[in-house]
Order: sequence, then C-alpha cells, then structure tokens
Amino acid sequence: MTRGVTLDAGAMIALDRGDRRVVALLVRALETSARVTVPATAFAQAVRDPARQARLGRLVRQPTTDVVVLDRVDATSVGRLLAASGTADVIDAHVVLCARRTGQAVVTSDPADLRHLDPSLTLVDI
Repeated sequence: MTRGVTLDAGAMIALDRGDRRVVALLVRALETSARVTVPATAFAQAVRDPARQARLGRLVRQPTTDVVVLDRVDATSVGRLLAASGTADVIDAHVVLCARRTGQAVVTSDPADLRHLDPSLTLVDI
C-alpha cells in the first residue's frame, strides 16, 4: 500500500461504526506512512455529530491524511465527469477525481456507482 487509499462516505461510515476491515486497512496505512485521501464532500456526507464520531475526527487529524476540498477547478472536472457518465452524484465524482489524481484505490461500500464513473478504478469493496 505505497500510494494509499481514497475513502468514500461509505468507508468513513464503516470506520465510524468500527468495521474491522476498514480499521485494519487504516492501521496498515498508518504503519506504512501511506497517504489517506478524504474528499471533503464525502466527509461532509459521513459526519453528523463530530463530538461522537471520534474515529472520523482522528482520521482527518492524522498527518498522513489529506482532506481535499472541492475548489473551482475540481468542480469543473467533476461536472465534466458527470456529463460524460450521464450521472449526477457530485460526491461520487469527487471521490473518483481524487483517486485518479493520487493513483489510489477507493475504499467503498458502493462499487457499482464508482465503477460506472470510471471502470478502470481499483476498488476495495467493504
């Protein structure tokens, strides 16, 4: 896991619930100093009560975690990806964009939607 992983909202929700697969994957990433990419849009979808979601809070504070905002340039790229795929989920498209940019696998609970946006992505289904 040299490149690290990008997490979608489902992966963050699984982490918040203590899913052993996601916890183990993130422990391994931390041990190997692999980068963890968290699209801010997906984080917004997963976070509901930060005071009670300690795992998510720790994740985004890790020095190896990159929280990626949706700026003007990325918003344009997301819009183009949505137009090309005929879909409308901005969050999924932002996840795909982040994974493409970093060359990372996506940890997801929704592989079908991400695969529709980019069939070449490496996905880790949880």
